[in-house]
Amino acid sequence: MAEAIFEVFRGNRDGGKPATYRVPIAPGMVVLDALHYIQAHQAPDLAIRWNCKAGKCGSCSAEVNGRPRLTCKTRMDALPLDKAITVTPMKSFPVIKDLVTDVSWNYRVNKKIPPFEPRPGVEWKMYQRDVDRVQEFRKCIECFLCQNVCHVLREHEEKEQFGGPRFFVRVAALEMHPLDSKSRTRILKDELGIGLCNITKCCTEVCPEEIHITDNAIIPLKERVVDEFYDPVLFLVRKIRGANK
Repeated sequence: MAEAIFEVFRGNRDGGKPATYRVPIAPGMVVLDALHYIQAHQAPDLAIRWNCKAGKCGSCSAEVNGRPRLTCKTRMDALPLDKAITVTPMKSFPVIKDLVTDVSWNYRVNKKIPPFEPRPGVEWKMYQRDVDRVQEFRKCIECFLCQNVCHVLREHEEKEQFGGPRFFVRVAALEMHPLDSKSRTRILKDELGIGLCNITKCCTEVCPEEIHITDNAIIPLKERVVDEFYDPVLFLVRKIRGANK
C-alpha cells in the first residue's frame, strides 16, 4: 500500500514544530482521513477540530501545503505525494493546540452587526431575483478560510479596525435584502473598516462554497459607503439641510 509522509504542526500558543508521520493511502482518502489515522495509530493527543466531514460545518479548516483549505474536501490524490504534505493551523488566528485555533474574535465582530429589521407594515413579498441575490451569501459555512487568507488580517493584523470578508458577506445579505430597513453603511465605514480592503480577491479564491465575495458583496458595499459619505452632491445636500435646521 502506498504511503504519504505528513509534517503536522504540534504545539500551542507558546510555540511548536512539525512532527513527521507516515500514513497509508487508500482510494478516495482526504486529508482529514489521514489526520484521523494519525490520531488513531500514532498520536492520540493530536488536536484537530472537525464535525460533519462533508464540507458543510466549516470546522476542519487548516493550511495544507501552505494553502488554506477544508481538510475534509482536500483529496489525497490531488496532492503531490513525492514529498511531505504539510498541515499547519490557520495563520491569522492564535493557536490553542496543534491544528486548533482560537476563532472567537470572529464572533465578537459578528455582535457589531445589527440584525435584520423589516420595514414597518411591509408586504412580505419578494421577487425570485431578490431571493437569489441574498441566497448566495447564506451559503457561508463560517470556515473562516476567507478571514485567514485576507492580508489585512493575516499580514497586518488589523483585527480591531477590520471586520473581514466573512462579515462583509453577512452585511451584504442584510443590506441587499429587499425587506430590510436598517442601514449599516456607517458601521461598515467606522467599525468594520471596509475601506482597508483592496479587493485582491484572495478571499473569493479560497471559499469552499464558491461565494463571489469580492464582486457580489464587498464591491457593492464599498459603493454604498462611497455614495453615503463621499458623494459631493449628497454632502452638499446634507450641509444645506443642516444649515437650515
